[in-house]
Amino acid sequence: MTEIKGARALVTGGQRGLGEAFAAALLEAGAETVYVTARHPEPSADPRLVPLALEVTDEASVARLAEQAPDVDIVINNAGATIPGGLLRNGVADVAHLFDINVLGALRVSQAFAPVLARRGGGALVNVHSVLSWASGAGAYGASKAALWSLTNSLRGELADQGTQVVGVHLGYTDTDMVRALDVPKNDPRDVAAQVVEALLKGESEVLADEVTRHFKAALSGPVEGLAVA
Repeated sequence: MTEIKGARALVTGGQRGLGEAFAAALLEAGAETVYVTARHPEPSADPRLVPLALEVTDEASVARLAEQAPDVDIVINNAGATIPGGLLRNGVADVAHLFDINVLGALRVSQAFAPVLARRGGGALVNVHSVLSWASGAGAYGASKAALWSLTNSLRGELADQGTQVVGVHLGYTDTDMVRALDVPKNDPRDVAAQVVEALLKGESEVLADEVTRHFKAALSGPVEGLAVA
C-alpha cells in the first residue's frame, strides 16, 4: 500500500480532464503537494498544486522536471495523445510520434523518477492505460496503450526490489476533452480517480474502472475475435 496523507505527488497532464481529477482526489485524500504538468502550465490558485512545464518527448524536459520535483512519493503517468483513423491510414511517422508520447514518454518519466521514489522509500508509479490495451479497433492509439500495458508489467517487476507499488489503470470512454465529441456513455473522471486512490491505499496492482473494461479483461482468455470493439 502507499500512504497518501502527507505525500507529495506528480501528475503528468494534470491540469485538465482525468489528470485534474487525479490531482483533486490526491489532495482530498490528504496529499501535501501535487505537481501538475502541462506543455504550457497555467497558474493555480491552490498553493498545494504546483504547475510545472513538461514535454514528455523531450528528455531534457523530463530531466528538468525530476530536478524540480525531487521529493515525490507518487507518480501518475497520465499525459497522452491520440490520432484518428486506422493503422493503414496513418503514416508511420505519425504512429511513431504517438508511441513517443504514450509509451516512451511514460518510460522517460518512469526512468527519471524511479531513483526519486527509491530515495523516498518506494512510493508508487501509476500508468494510465485503456480498455483499448486489450480491445482492437482503435488503430495506433490502441496499439500504443497495449505497449504501455506491457511496459507497466515489466516495470512492476523491475521496481519490486525498491518497494515501489506499480498500478496499471484501464478504463473505457471517460468524459475528457479527448472524447467529448463522442455521443457514447462516459465515465466520470472523478470516479476513476477515486478508484485509483483506493487502489493505492489498498496496495493493488490494477484498476479496472468500468464494466466494459472488466468484460474485455475477461475476454483475453477467449478467441481473439472477441477482442474487437465496434
